[in-house]
Amino acid sequence: MAKKEANFDLYIHDLLVEAGIQADTQGSNIVPINEALKTASKHQTGKAGFPEYTAVVGDFVLVMEDKADRANLCLKEADGTISTTVQATTDYAVNGALHYAQHILQKTTYKKVFAFGNAGDSKHHTLQPLFVDKNGYKWLPEVQTFENFSAAHIVEYYKQLVLEETPPEDIELADILKKAKELHEYLRNYGGLGEDEKPLVVSAILLALREKEYGFNLNQLAGDTLESNTDGAILYQYLEKNLQRAKVAPEVKKQRVLNQFTLIKDRPQLNTKRQDLGDKTPLKYFAEYINNNIFQAIVSNGREDYLGRFYGEFVSYSGGDGQALGVVLTPRHITELFCELVDLKPTDVIFDPCCGTGGFLISGMHKMLRAAKNDTECKHIKQQQIHGIEIRDDMFSIATTNMILRGDGQSNLICEDFLAQDPGELQLKGGGITVGFMNPPYSQAKGKDTANLSELCFIRHLLNSITTGGRAAVIVPVSAMIGKTKDDKAVKQDILKKPTLEGVISLNKDTFYRVGTIPCIAVFTAGEPHPVDKIAKFINFEDDGFEVKKHLGLVETERAKDKRQYLLDCWRGKVADFPSSFMVETTVEDTDEWLHSFYYYNDEIPTEADFMNSIADYLTFEFNMVTHGKGYLFGQKGGDSNA
Repeated sequence: MAKKEANFDLYIHDLLVEAGIQADTQGSNIVPINEALKTASKHQTGKAGFPEYTAVVGDFVLVMEDKADRANLCLKEADGTISTTVQATTDYAVNGALHYAQHILQKTTYKKVFAFGNAGDSKHHTLQPLFVDKNGYKWLPEVQTFENFSAAHIVEYYKQLVLEETPPEDIELADILKKAKELHEYLRNYGGLGEDEKPLVVSAILLALREKEYGFNLNQLAGDTLESNTDGAILYQYLEKNLQRAKVAPEVKKQRVLNQFTLIKDRPQLNTKRQDLGDKTPLKYFAEYINNNIFQAIVSNGREDYLGRFYGEFVSYSGGDGQALGVVLTPRHITELFCELVDLKPTDVIFDPCCGTGGFLISGMHKMLRAAKNDTECKHIKQQQIHGIEIRDDMFSIATTNMILRGDGQSNLICEDFLAQDPGELQLKGGGITVGFMNPPYSQAKGKDTANLSELCFIRHLLNSITTGGRAAVIVPVSAMIGKTKDDKAVKQDILKKPTLEGVISLNKDTFYRVGTIPCIAVFTAGEPHPVDKIAKFINFEDDGFEVKKHLGLVETERAKDKRQYLLDCWRGKVADFPSSFMVETTVEDTDEWLHSFYYYNDEIPTEADFMNSIADYLTFEFNMVTHGKGYLFGQKGGDSNA
């Protein structure tokens, strides 16, 4: 047992090091804490106590007690409180950690302590934090890493989990969603616009407002009835200038975008003054709303990404997912996760063949720009290393606008049918596509005639469009990884002949909130046939720390950082032992269901208590059957009780 506990201590030490937390063993290098521990024996004798680890992070103390058996995690009293008896503090992890935390609070000037009871081994364990102060203790959610307790995150964690303050991101999101909802109502009621037209009108206004520093003024929107001087014509004139200023090229691309914006000139209802709008046209009313509520927010609050955030939320507002646009928009935390899963570098060339509003391209661009060494590299990334295809004209215009609002008008977006493109030609873009991201259209294959439109067919075409050794990540319904139909099974065979399947991650069922699609992420290496003995990773990431909140939809909780870090540690091979309930590593066949649920097995050895509970359940079942005349099921003579 001592050896098991020592090994577990080393595992905890490695987690602390990975989180950048400098911890002391069996004492503390902080003099006041070390003095306090000299009388903190768990046996409560007044002698020295030796917690496994102590650390100070900012204003917080971290203290940890480890046990090698999860049965020794915590001992509670009959009323559910944590026991403080000598046996409890000596033999149980949470109880011992709480004991040390209370002693430190009493004997030092520190006022805030996180006490961790850690029990188990490196594969199967529970890391249970408590927050302890003069008012008592508070249970906190179990963790898998100590990322939330690092210097960069501990204050935010304290505010959200201990004080239960609303995160600034949630406040901002609520504000953005409120404005998006109001604007949607105005566009419908005053503009008579359909769901697919609303984003185009907002895009046109946003681009025109970007010309305010170059001469555009809202007073120019006077409701003139002269065709060349209507509010729509003026807005169109300035948005065209902004496309030129953003250096959108080639000319055919710019014209294609402009064609989608002609509705602001051609729609009489948008350009006719209304008494209920203060004798303004709907277009001027919309422009003033956006200017006062969005552009001014940027100036007054210094939130540079507020505009881009608003635009993304507005586009996805309808139903919370973009369904009214006929597309399923990928949440930002997923697009950012893609960049980590493929280990995106500033030298990579990204390709998204179903780019929608450009979410993957924007996340990829931002990550590469952060890693770039100088302005020259940044310029090259924007001009040469971001490529996308979108089949729909309206979505193509929205994607172009989105890229401009995020600081890039040079993205190599084209409006074409991806499946009709030559993969060999696509490979050459930007000097060679090295990374592919994709959220393909879902469930387009309805039968034999449309089998070529399945998600697997999109995946195969993407993998053929990436240079050898390149990486691809796709998000698809879990049904795509099962491959039930004959056609899908054939495509899965093809996929393993050229690319290598690195792994599949099952996601939170609410990732596409309100859509009803349960998704997963599949990651591949292109151009390298899948070896027979290749070990792939299959992960259950359904509990990702994101939750559905009323009026907000799917939002990030403070648990998400911890969950994400553990996922990435397992994906990158940093975790040697992991429970099969989270990840299974195995070889694969094309006939397998490429999902964690298919390969999962319970690798946890039952405890004696588990065995006794199973015996008790069996005996209870047998007794119940016998008393109901079913004794013959157990070899008893006499048939049923009435015989």
